[in-house]
Amino acid sequence: MGEPDHIFVNPLPNLAHGNQPAGYPFFYIEPAKNEEIIRKFYPSEKGPITNIDPIGNSPAIIKKIESLLKEIAPTWLNISLRMKYDPEADKAFGWVQEMYAYAIASALHAVSYILRKDFMLQPPWDLEVGEKFILNYTYGCDYSKKGELTYGKVGDWHFNKREYLISPPPKKLPLPPPGVPGSVVRLVQMVNEASANTPGWDTL
Repeated sequence: MGEPDHIFVNPLPNLAHGNQPAGYPFFYIEPAKNEEIIRKFYPSEKGPITNIDPIGNSPAIIKKIESLLKEIAPTWLNISLRMKYDPEADKAFGWVQEMYAYAIASALHAVSYILRKDFMLQPPWDLEVGEKFILNYTYGCDYSKKGELTYGKVGDWHFNKREYLISPPPKKLPLPPPGVPGSVVRLVQMVNEASANTPGWDTL
């Protein structure tokens, strides 16, 4: 499973092993820190809170059948809805509710994941592409003319996907200034590659 803001930067092998799926460990998915809330959806008789992997549904490599995604999906939906209508969970988890719901649903079905940090990188925090497989451009990238990160403040150079909700980015985006991490440069290069080679890009 992937998302529209994922770019393949290296060939992706099958990181799963048999019936054990692979996922990416997100630093902000913290089951232990939120145990009191999570126990509403994953009761103590189901097992320790450590059974819940710090993942979301994406990126993930998982079998659709054989009691994996086919079984997890309805539970994932139901927990997502229960979380949304639970004021405490809704406030605590916000936009990552469905990620927590997926992690909990997986644990309820006794599915654990091979956690691969090399599955994905997220500029501007991950500086280099290296041997990672997917680039996720979820965060805005803002830099001064000197190549200094100005996160939270629009920089002299910046790229933010939220500016292109209605229309695609223009062709030939300017590359970031010298000193900006290679991961950000690679992102812009690949967006420019896509715009140069996609027929009708300006009318998408």
